[in-house]
Amino acid sequence: MKKLSEDKSFAILRVIFGGVWLIDASFKWSPEFLNNFTSYLLEGVQGQPQIVQDWVNLWIQTVSVNPHMFGILVALAETAIAIGLIFGLFTRIAIIGGIAMTLVIWSTAEGFGGPYQAGSTDVGAAIIYALLFLALWIGRCWKEFSIDAILKKKFKIT
Repeated sequence: MKKLSEDKSFAILRVIFGGVWLIDASFKWSPEFLNNFTSYLLEGVQGQPQIVQDWVNLWIQTVSVNPHMFGILVALAETAIAIGLIFGLFTRIAIIGGIAMTLVIWSTAEGFGGPYQAGSTDVGAAIIYALLFLALWIGRCWKEFSIDAILKKKFKIT
C-alpha cells in the first residue's frame, strides 16, 4: 500500500477539520445562538479572577451595542473558515482567521479555559483548535486537494 505523503495527510486533516467547523457554524446560524449571543460571554466570566472578568466584561460591553449583529459576524466568520478549510480556498487566510477566532473564543466565552478554580480539569477546547490550526500551517495543508493548489498551477504563482 502506498504511503500518504505528509502534504496529503495534512490536507485530509484540513478537510476533516473544515467539516467540524461547518457543523459548528451551522449551530451559530440558529436563532437560539443569534438571540442569546451575550449570554455565552456571560458564562465565561463566572467564577474567574478579576483580570479575566475585566477582559470578558470589555467584550460584553462591546457586543452589547448590537449582539445580534455580532452573532451574525461570528456565524459568517465560522462559515468562511469552514469553506476555506474544506475547499482549500484562501487556506492561509482561513487558518489565520481560525487562530484569531479561537483565541478570542478561548479568552472570552471559555474564560481562558478557567483553570483558576479548584477542581478545574480543562484548559478549554478553543486553545487546542488554535494549536491544530498551527499544525495545519506548519504542514502546509494547502498544497494538496485544494483550490489554492489548482490556482497556483494554473496561474504559475510562486
